[in-house]
Amino acid sequence: MTDFDETTVLVPLLDTSVPKVLLVDDDEIILARLEILLAGAGFEVSTASGGGAALDALQKEFTPIVILDLNMPDMDGLMLCRSIRERTYPGYVYLILLTVQDTEEYILAGLEAGADDYISKRASTAQLVARLRTARRILSLERSLKTALEERRRMAMTDVLTGAHNRRYFLRHLNRELKRIGRFGGDLALLLVDIDHFKRINDRYGHGVGDEVLVQFVKRLTAALPRDYDWCARLGGEEFAVVLPQTDLEGAGRVAEKLRAQVAETAIPTSAGSVPVTTSIGVAVPRALPHGAPITVETLLGQADQALYASKNAGRNRVTCPRRAE
Repeated sequence: MTDFDETTVLVPLLDTSVPKVLLVDDDEIILARLEILLAGAGFEVSTASGGGAALDALQKEFTPIVILDLNMPDMDGLMLCRSIRERTYPGYVYLILLTVQDTEEYILAGLEAGADDYISKRASTAQLVARLRTARRILSLERSLKTALEERRRMAMTDVLTGAHNRRYFLRHLNRELKRIGRFGGDLALLLVDIDHFKRINDRYGHGVGDEVLVQFVKRLTAALPRDYDWCARLGGEEFAVVLPQTDLEGAGRVAEKLRAQVAETAIPTSAGSVPVTTSIGVAVPRALPHGAPITVETLLGQADQALYASKNAGRNRVTCPRRAE
């Protein structure tokens, strides 16, 4: 199965920036002539007098299109193509070999070395500019593909309604956090957060208003997290998880109480008016697991779920923390 189906359409991104081109040639006269021609065609041009200088220039400032001569001392065009392909850049580098040696043998060698196009120095300026416009179109499609893939990855880990991370993200990233503390030590806390009597909100106001409550609830939850690397996820329905790296039991209790108080303090505005909301929270930390118990997502979730049940059983709108293991 591929990442895209027949309903996926890639639209080139609207690129209003001036296209950048790096010219590489050891002949200063040719460099100067090409620079004038391409600048007149609307391209931003930089130059390098050899392969090493070109690699240094790409490292300092990424340039998506490189036009290079085949015959240069020290590092010829084929070596430069291979060197560029072996390196990592912020985007794809479109390579055009420009040379007087335009027989099939040289063309095939250039393409096998990593060049995308091969044009004779005897070709007209119009042909060179047309090839550059083709390069720009291909690079635009490449950026569109990257954007689409990143958006698909993000959506696969995001709850569509609230914009919070989803259960898949939660399971994957909490597992990573637990492996990290298992290897290097440290603390971590998990909060299970449940909106009290959410079914009553849906029954009284309708599911549309219930969705509004969920969206605003996530905004409050996120805003109340104390640090940039704290995060929350929607596990399903009205149940959410908050993960607090580098947080011990006492710190987790303070954060949980702050969350509970901020949610209960002010009713949530909706299209049906203000809706009062409270939340029950269960806290879990690895150091409170029974001795010998494995530190896994499942064991930590089980501990947090027990604490959450205790909060609900005690009247809701409260925080329950586990006892530290003896």
